[in-house]
Amino acid sequence: MPGCAWAALAMNRPWGTVCMRAPRPISAILVAVAVAACSDSPSAPPSQESPDVDLARWLVDVPRNPWAARGGPPILVGAGDIARCYQPENPAEITPPHLTAAESTAMILDRIPGTVMAVGDNAYEFGSPSDYLLCYEPTWGRHKARTRPAPGNHEYLTPGAAGYFAYFFPVSSPPGGYYSYDLGRWHVVVLNSMTQWSACPPPKASSADGRTCVGDVAQRLWLIADLERHRNRCTIAYFHHPRFSSGRHGSQYEMQQFWDILYARGVDVVVSGHDHLYERFAPQDPEGNLDTRRGIRHFTVGTGGAGFYEFSTILPNSEVRINDTHGVLALALGNNRYAWAFIPVEGGTARDSGGGMCH
Repeated sequence: MPGCAWAALAMNRPWGTVCMRAPRPISAILVAVAVAACSDSPSAPPSQESPDVDLARWLVDVPRNPWAARGGPPILVGAGDIARCYQPENPAEITPPHLTAAESTAMILDRIPGTVMAVGDNAYEFGSPSDYLLCYEPTWGRHKARTRPAPGNHEYLTPGAAGYFAYFFPVSSPPGGYYSYDLGRWHVVVLNSMTQWSACPPPKASSADGRTCVGDVAQRLWLIADLERHRNRCTIAYFHHPRFSSGRHGSQYEMQQFWDILYARGVDVVVSGHDHLYERFAPQDPEGNLDTRRGIRHFTVGTGGAGFYEFSTILPNSEVRINDTHGVLALALGNNRYAWAFIPVEGGTARDSGGGMCH
């Protein structure tokens, strides 16, 4: 980029108005750039080795100044419960995708680099090939190349989640759909909560009850082996059904066995969807007890575009709750530490941000 274009960027002006005008003394240009930079300077990329840097402040600033992400830690960003462009009672009446809430959250992704997580119920109502084509593809689909998805229960309203697997293959492959990858120094685990949930009838009502179900044995054995092979200092997992939720669906005790494994092997963060709201919990153990030493910090982020759900019984350790603003959760995955930020759609005012250290 020409030097005059950088000057234009710093002055927040179209580059043509700077580059195409008559030459000015170099000293005058440098003064103008310095003044503009001081008036609205983005956060500098945080040092990977300096815990005192405000990683959360930097992360919140990234959507406003995406180029500030250069040199910073990897970013994982996304939500669940995303693309709806028709009502189930009237599937022939299609809302233009650019008018949907999924488009509003996709516009946030447009401004945030990194890896995108789609945390299940990605294409309503049935997760069918046409749902992905009509509702998801025109919105979040423009970030498909950098998306690492998880399936939800609505995907399985199409037998075998065939629409989901056809769309995201080979990143998420049938029949299991669970996998893992590394992002910077972090290990990332993506689970299929639906195969665990559906193998645990009837609905479970306690953590002890959740431990009695058969569930998806093959997936749990894979999870144990994967975490044994990848002994990263920092690990995050995401899947659709939340073990802890104060929302309409409530805590999904069918996920108890997942949480027991994740906690025993030192996982730091879990992200889920399913309840159409945002909720952040303090670090806790699989029973829901506060555990600031080894506990998992859990986020429910079902705010990708579906209609909101109400909060019901507020659980212990629930620290932040939002159910009136669509948005995405961004996570900066630093060396032995992380930061989070709930980024609302344009016009939204509800926010949440903070940071933590890996176990």
